[in-house]
Amino acid sequence: MVERGVAFIRENPIFAQLVRFAIAGGISTVIYAAVYYPLVTWVFRERAQAVYAVPFAFAVAVTAGFVLHSRWSFRGHGRRDPGGVQQAKFVFVQGVGLAMNAAITWGWTALLGWSSLTALIPVVTITPLVTFALNRAWVFGGKAHG
Repeated sequence: MVERGVAFIRENPIFAQLVRFAIAGGISTVIYAAVYYPLVTWVFRERAQAVYAVPFAFAVAVTAGFVLHSRWSFRGHGRRDPGGVQQAKFVFVQGVGLAMNAAITWGWTALLGWSSLTALIPVVTITPLVTFALNRAWVFGGKAHG
């Protein structure tokens, strides 16, 4: 059973990359939640204020995410742009994720009045799929140099 799973991953590099992305994203998500939770618990305590915690949590998580994704998730995939081009693209994609997370959190809490903690459910399921696709195609996509 395990051997078949390993063989499947070796034969399907996109799946393997998605698994690495999910693991790295899981680590980034834990970091995000570790910053978000104390902020909504002790600083931005009103449900409508939960969205204010998003930029802080996202900034910390995106920093860890770039290191994890560039050195592990997308290692050996596509190109590495010179200078700060790739970092700028990554930050842009994460900005898309930030906007999505902010919109989801605001809608979930301020509009619907639901718990700020349960807003993490769509944030950690929808946004990662969008950012994986953008990272794979645009940030780390294309032909490898060298």
